[in-house]
Amino acid sequence: MAAVSHLVSPKHCDEVPTGVAVRDHWLRFRVPPGLMPDPQFDGRPARLQVHRVSPVYANGKCRSVPNRAAVLIHGGTTTGPPVFDLRQPATGGGELSVQKALARAGVDTFAPSLIGFGRSTHFENGLNDPGNASLRPYNADGTCPHPEGCDRTHVPFPLDQQGTLLLTNPLGGERRAHSSNVRFARVDTFVRDIRQVIDDAIARSKPTDGKVTLLGWSFGGQLAARTLYAANPVLPGSAGYIAKVNRVVFLSSAFGFPTEETPPPTGFATFPLRVNDPSSAAAPLWRMPPAREAACTGHVVPGSQEQFQSQLLEQETVGREWGGTDPNNPTGLTRSPVFSSYGWNTTVAGQLTTPSLVIQGFEDTVAPPANAPNIYNALPASMTNKVLVQIQCASHALLIEGCSDQRCTPASGTPYGGRPGEPWAGPHATLKAALIEWIKSGTFNGAAKGQFTVDASGVANSGT
Repeated sequence: MAAVSHLVSPKHCDEVPTGVAVRDHWLRFRVPPGLMPDPQFDGRPARLQVHRVSPVYANGKCRSVPNRAAVLIHGGTTTGPPVFDLRQPATGGGELSVQKALARAGVDTFAPSLIGFGRSTHFENGLNDPGNASLRPYNADGTCPHPEGCDRTHVPFPLDQQGTLLLTNPLGGERRAHSSNVRFARVDTFVRDIRQVIDDAIARSKPTDGKVTLLGWSFGGQLAARTLYAANPVLPGSAGYIAKVNRVVFLSSAFGFPTEETPPPTGFATFPLRVNDPSSAAAPLWRMPPAREAACTGHVVPGSQEQFQSQLLEQETVGREWGGTDPNNPTGLTRSPVFSSYGWNTTVAGQLTTPSLVIQGFEDTVAPPANAPNIYNALPASMTNKVLVQIQCASHALLIEGCSDQRCTPASGTPYGGRPGEPWAGPHATLKAALIEWIKSGTFNGAAKGQFTVDASGVANSGT
């Protein structure tokens, strides 16, 4: 009888993810002396919450598939998970979550909640103390008629939140003096956080090129820019972190501040805590000019605003017991720090060297739509890898916006990132496709440099 040949098949592996894994972890540190405006926090132990969504390969990832990682930075009153991992179905199927979309494309994502946000450290005499929310203003002559004290502020932090949002719950009818009398943070406070997350993402994900892609949304764009500013005089070692970032994305970014921390004419705010009613704070993110609201059908995905509010409160610990006028039924508020803004302007942009994707909606009423072309034009003319993308029917919340009705079907062409003959899923789909292409190849629509407009049907057109 002929001998039987025992052939061993090569081990099966996966070239594309078979699923995603969602988990949170914590990064511990001590506050460096002098980094926070209030010295009582110097040297104090603190921790950052990091929301990670990773690709899963059921049979192991094939060696030929590169590891890729991205760090995603939230805005000034929100936190990581609701912005980047919204648990809400998209119109027509799929999901709105940016992190899950990137993970399904093979990108490991890390969305921190910076200090003072979400479940990261707030400090007992910092943002855990409701008496550190704002008080009534000083009189015009500079005197204060109130025994608990008075406050001054700088944009955009409102006064007398103790009286308007906290008086019943948890203050019991009486305003309180502050246990901290200065703003909670400055831009470089958060840059320190971002540096730690970059190192953590590289250590955990082991990207093939040893680098991460850095994305900043809204105020997070300002923080991303400061992280990549080589001449930072506050935090040494910028060059080392610039070398750890392969590309950057400025998404609906803030822009136009002094290069370094500069006191406003009326002085910095004299309180550290801002509180936000999630039922009214979230809606402005989707707001458009009135005429565009009617034209941009379906831009608010049904249930998305409610889910966003729910996830904001889900990230709260102390604030969920605050707010409302019924002592027995607090409505729940979210907390965010008062901070000073600086470090992102044409001067800073002109010194950046990291390949940059600038993307924003034409209907943004939170960050002026002119920010995007202003940033793009301020980037060095010699930068060979920079792209501007402006999207019609997209507001500040473009990363979780949809589309409905006839406008979603192009008269000609195919929505960017979509399939021929299928309608546009909305700005969220354009952003996801753009991020995947940018992270993997440093291009948009195949171009490493240039300006594009995405129309109200999702078709990308090259500009000048």
